[in-house]
Amino acid sequence: MAKDYKGEQVLVITRELLDSLGSFQGINIDVDKYLPSILDPKNNFFMDRGAAEDDPSHKQIIPYVLIRLNGEFVHYSRGKAGGEARLHAKRSLGIGGHINPEDTREDHLGRETYMAGVEREIAEEVVIDGSYTQKIIGLLNDDTNEVGQVHLGVVHLFDIEGSSVASNEDAIADLQLSTTEVIKADYYERLETWSQFCADILDDL
Repeated sequence: MAKDYKGEQVLVITRELLDSLGSFQGINIDVDKYLPSILDPKNNFFMDRGAAEDDPSHKQIIPYVLIRLNGEFVHYSRGKAGGEARLHAKRSLGIGGHINPEDTREDHLGRETYMAGVEREIAEEVVIDGSYTQKIIGLLNDDTNEVGQVHLGVVHLFDIEGSSVASNEDAIADLQLSTTEVIKADYYERLETWSQFCADILDDL
């Protein structure tokens, strides 16, 4: 049964497109192979989220932002206020969410629209004291569970030049900063699968 997301429209691609580009499991750092096609307005469109959540023939595009400050990475627990009930109480390294029609810019559904959605999501979810640089470092796919089957993650790395990062909403609970060593030793088993994939490459960033 489709879930009620109050008519929210989210950016998707077809699973067929991902398969044609080369489907994968886990994290893939060959960004240039996938991103131009994914962010080509001919290949993506908005879809009702309630329908998309139960339709593995489509992939919802999700920016998944890793935040690094003074050599430590943000991690947090997903609170009940978050939109994805299947991830509640899991710990996460990624900040982000869906791209919505309000993000649309002159390029229609291209890179500018996508990046506007990234900036909106970050502003909604965390408060960053300082400036930052960012780059896209990979894509995430996990077809082993219901959540992963209908989502495709785009991994961003935000490097903060400032003093702090803090939660801006209840869905981001118990926000902490830790080294990669601590994350792997103390939190790895509690991380959602996308974050485990990211944790595996943190030392390479």
